[in-house]
Amino acid sequence: MRSASVIGVASKFARALDGVEADRCVLFYASHFGAKAGRRYIHASKGFESCFLRFDDGARLEVMKTTALAPAAAAPGVQRMGLTHMAIAVGSEQEVDLLTQRLREEGYPVLDGPRRAGDGYYESVVLDPDGNRIEITV
Repeated sequence: MRSASVIGVASKFARALDGVEADRCVLFYASHFGAKAGRRYIHASKGFESCFLRFDDGARLEVMKTTALAPAAAAPGVQRMGLTHMAIAVGSEQEVDLLTQRLREEGYPVLDGPRRAGDGYYESVVLDPDGNRIEITV
């Protein structure tokens, strides 16, 4: 299993990702980025559940599902105010290429790359199961 680092989400802090299909998102980040799922928390009376995913560098991502909020209507992958994308470093250009190809073959939308961006980073941009933009980089 590859090791990944979450860029832009500081170690020892968590970024929350509201997901329509929490289980699908947990599986996506665990199987493609090596995240380890913690214990699922369910608060039935509030219609809330969450699961923290931990990456090898200590960064955490909380995947949440709630019945209290309606998802914001936006096309998958659309850029918007707030969290626009999350970058995940996979260690090498070869890993960026391999993971991007694997995701493409599994039917995940690849929006860009792999390519060398104007800022010098080697990257690709894919969508997770809920349409969030994930930048895969070295």
